[in-house]
Amino acid sequence: MGRLMKGSIVGGLFLWGLASLSGDLIRAVSAQSTGSISGRVMISRDAPQLRKLEITKDKEKCGTERFADDLVVSADRGVKNAVVSLIGVKGSGVKTDKNVVLDQKGCAFTPRVVVAPAGAPVDILNNDGILHNVHTYSTKNTPINKAQPGFKKKMTETFGQPEIIKLTCDAHPWMVGWIVVTDHPYAVPTDGAGSFKLTDVPPGIHKMEVWHETLGKLTKEVTVKTGEDAKVTFELVKN
Repeated sequence: MGRLMKGSIVGGLFLWGLASLSGDLIRAVSAQSTGSISGRVMISRDAPQLRKLEITKDKEKCGTERFADDLVVSADRGVKNAVVSLIGVKGSGVKTDKNVVLDQKGCAFTPRVVVAPAGAPVDILNNDGILHNVHTYSTKNTPINKAQPGFKKKMTETFGQPEIIKLTCDAHPWMVGWIVVTDHPYAVPTDGAGSFKLTDVPPGIHKMEVWHETLGKLTKEVTVKTGEDAKVTFELVKN
């Protein structure tokens, strides 16, 4: 009996190690057969002055002074919260093992822009502990207009069709957020420096698009080679 149990444990460890090795090999083969794209999204001139927002209620949670974050630019002109994606990618479904999270904290949607796979759960949190009202504006997906009282810490929604969805809070009119729903894994928001990276991209010539809520869209072509990182810089014009 002892030998049987010991054999089972050893066998289990062997299979676990084999599965782990197999996963590593698959990832290694994938990395060798694909490439990546990285770069920055920048604004064509110095960032405009920040606009003050009028805070009209719930000041104990929302604060008394807030600046608009619809255009956040770094000192060297990098644009935050732009979404960089590939256009016309076929046969590359999105797989995710965790929900996308969009918080309402300090009376602001945090992060302001999220990318969500079509049909994947999106958790909309309320860490403020006050009444919010989530209102979405969309054409392909059914709009949402739901109150989220302070005690309701999480609502989970799904959006089945790819599109860019605007969110507002009817209780706090300065609150704006965006959910970019996509049916492929090649879409990512830029960080505070305007930087981005797309990984596991099939080799070939791809059309890329950058979208920003106030600066609009811009497209470029990029050539991806196996095992290499293609560099791309987008420069958006502020009118």
